[in-house]
Amino acid sequence: MKQTFVHPQALCESTDIGAGTRVWAFAHVLPGARIGAECNICDGVFVENDVVLGDRVTVKCGVQIWDGITIEDDVFIGPNATFTNDPFPRSKVNPERFVRTVVRSGASIGANSTILPGVEIGSGAMVGAGAVVTRSVPPNAVVVGNPARVKGYVADRDHLLQSGDSIAPGKVGLGVGGASLHELRVMKDPRGELSVGEFERELPFVPKRYFLVSNVPGGEVRGEHAHRHCEQFLICVRGSCGVLLDDGRNRREITLDRSSQGVHMPAMIWGTQYRYSPDAVLLVFASHYYDPDDYIRTYDEFQKIVSEVVRT
Repeated sequence: MKQTFVHPQALCESTDIGAGTRVWAFAHVLPGARIGAECNICDGVFVENDVVLGDRVTVKCGVQIWDGITIEDDVFIGPNATFTNDPFPRSKVNPERFVRTVVRSGASIGANSTILPGVEIGSGAMVGAGAVVTRSVPPNAVVVGNPARVKGYVADRDHLLQSGDSIAPGKVGLGVGGASLHELRVMKDPRGELSVGEFERELPFVPKRYFLVSNVPGGEVRGEHAHRHCEQFLICVRGSCGVLLDDGRNRREITLDRSSQGVHMPAMIWGTQYRYSPDAVLLVFASHYYDPDDYIRTYDEFQKIVSEVVRT
């Protein structure tokens, strides 16, 4: 078993330190902190009492982790990143309890970023250097700026379809569950263009409802859920938007920017739509009537269900 290492110039008051963890010079860990195995706590880090770090967490130099912070496994925290735990701080006035902030497994927090209290950084997310995170970050999202906004998602870049990419009429599998990209027929004449698709012939199901998404403020993200049974077919009939598809193992992002192109999103695909242009109108056909019990609204639950299906 790997031994815990504490540098002679570090002050580590906690006895709850996992095997193989290294605490370097001038770091200070208070008695109540719990730190997992194989972590790397670099020079000048301060860890308060009500703090939980998972396994294989890297905390670079100059970071302070205050009461109320939970950091799960395999998280990277860049130098001088700042956590906060009191939304209305006053000198010598302590709240009854500190707001809980959670950084989910596999996330990365860039250098000099600031994390406001009470937010959740989703699993696999990336916070850009210098970002100010004022609200929760979706799983696998890339956020930058002040205030931080979603600018992209961690996806398989080899499988990224961008605006202007063309495919032959018909459908192309996307390698994410049964999701597919459809190029619909277009008829052109001097009077304009007509795009058409026939359900059960070219399109995968007969819809029982539709909905339109429009007037989405800049930087906002929609979707962020999966369905247990309902299938959807998405067409951006005006403007453009980005669509991220995730089956729990593979992710792929595409841009919908013309009315002759649509995405079939089967059940058990985590779907996210973002980067809406100001004039975007997204038309969605659904295979089922609305049922709130059909929704999977947290990514952790989605991953758990996917894992159980794979095991069986």
